[in-house]
Amino acid sequence: MTTTTLMALHGGPGPRSVRPIVDRFGPAGRVLAPVHAGWDGTARPDWYEGPDDLAIEYLDLLEDEDLEDVVLVASSFGGWIAAEMAVRDRGRRVGGLVLINVIGPEIPGLPVSMPSFDDRAQLPPAIRDNLGVLAGYLTSHPQGDPRLPRRVARVDLPTLFIWGEDDRVAPLAYGRAYAECFPQAEFVPLPGVGHAPLMESPERTLGLVADFLRS
Repeated sequence: MTTTTLMALHGGPGPRSVRPIVDRFGPAGRVLAPVHAGWDGTARPDWYEGPDDLAIEYLDLLEDEDLEDVVLVASSFGGWIAAEMAVRDRGRRVGGLVLINVIGPEIPGLPVSMPSFDDRAQLPPAIRDNLGVLAGYLTSHPQGDPRLPRRVARVDLPTLFIWGEDDRVAPLAYGRAYAECFPQAEFVPLPGVGHAPLMESPERTLGLVADFLRS
């Protein structure tokens, strides 16, 4: 198995959403799996307003650890952070992207549908609280950042999009449109899978990630 360092960036529900990445690739290599500020009861600085603040924090971490060619494996909101990292990566610390049913850009005609408060009421308290933290990070751009598609056009990195076709948060057409903004993107749809391929179809999803790392 590859010795490439991975950084797993979780989505709104919290670290459990990327736990399969840690379990699969951690034993054979290095996987960084930070908990975003505010999730799972962690402290969030008052001035942390959006995903760009988290992106800068994580780029600083890669620089402090002197890591290069790091592959970012990101789910949902984590993909927004990954994109913000890639467009700011002046130190060339990032070597590739795996984006799994991510959000981030505002794409005209293809809105993102975040879970309603009624939907969240049916969730375990910890996940419900984490989604509340996510809402705070989306205050400025609740439908995504319209500038992001133009910015990622300069991200000339190997990029794999994995997309559950039955996603009710970010539809398949949204994913395809976003992937077209990246110079080196491959787009792989997963039939019968929703917004969380790592949880709903882990073996297929992890297999695609492993193939990407070997290529």
